[in-house]
Amino acid sequence: MARKNYRTCVRMGNWNEDIFLEEEMMKDFLEKRDKGQLLIQRNRILIANLLKQTKLSITEDGFIHYGDKVLVINPDCEDPHGGQVVFGRLALSVTPEEMKAHISNDIEVPCEVTAMPGVSPIGRNTFIILSLDGNALGEPIRYGQNFGLATTAGFDDKMLYLGSDHKTMMKSAKKSWLQDVYLTDEFTYLTFWQATYFDPQLRIEYEGFPVPANTKIVIKHCHTNQALAANRKYSLRTYFGKECEVACHTHLDSHKSEKPLNYWVLCTGDPSDHSSIMLDRPNPSSEKTIPEEQAVSTDAP
Repeated sequence: MARKNYRTCVRMGNWNEDIFLEEEMMKDFLEKRDKGQLLIQRNRILIANLLKQTKLSITEDGFIHYGDKVLVINPDCEDPHGGQVVFGRLALSVTPEEMKAHISNDIEVPCEVTAMPGVSPIGRNTFIILSLDGNALGEPIRYGQNFGLATTAGFDDKMLYLGSDHKTMMKSAKKSWLQDVYLTDEFTYLTFWQATYFDPQLRIEYEGFPVPANTKIVIKHCHTNQALAANRKYSLRTYFGKECEVACHTHLDSHKSEKPLNYWVLCTGDPSDHSSIMLDRPNPSSEKTIPEEQAVSTDAP
């Protein structure tokens, strides 16, 4: 059967309606582009804020204060019982759902929290220490004192609070099925935390003392009394790659002491390099101690 082929410029059928439809589609596209509402533009805005470099607070007295911007780092450790799949230092970080990260320019709550392998200060892993009443800005936090952990995720007009609650059949960590940890926009008792000394035998003696910066501690949830943990046996696939699951569970060894999975460091910035952290700061050269050693040897009888 013979068939006639026509070029697109040939006007047939509802050609007038087709032309108007194409013009409307083009206008709609240009309007969304100018407003930054295209999917690719919204995705770029979200990722740009999450990966934006940030500056951490610099401590002058060696302690953590209310209002400080810090990294919450789980130090490098190895599980003697095996099964560990995530290694190295891990930083607590904001992790939006992968599908939502592709189509949104904002973070929807509740938002997931993971532990990322990179420890460079950026929007998604920088947290702020908050006081409960907002009147203790600049004062050091103390062992056993309630505080909040919040993040802006790189945005200028957003504040998300780290929280947790008892696990249920409908709400728990994705792989371990332990107590879930999330970010919310409501500052309630479910978002209150406490810092405790990592050695349980000295925990009572340190109660009420200021929390030192860049030193391992245990962070406990006030409502459930469970410790924040980086579950290194479970890796999650995220928009940014494979990262470690974060849950709220106290992992105890045979001596009833928390395992390294529950150890965290509130890390501050390096005063000599604002893009680095104190844990990356090199130790003073051993050559500087040589004159001191010579002086000691000459003074000796």
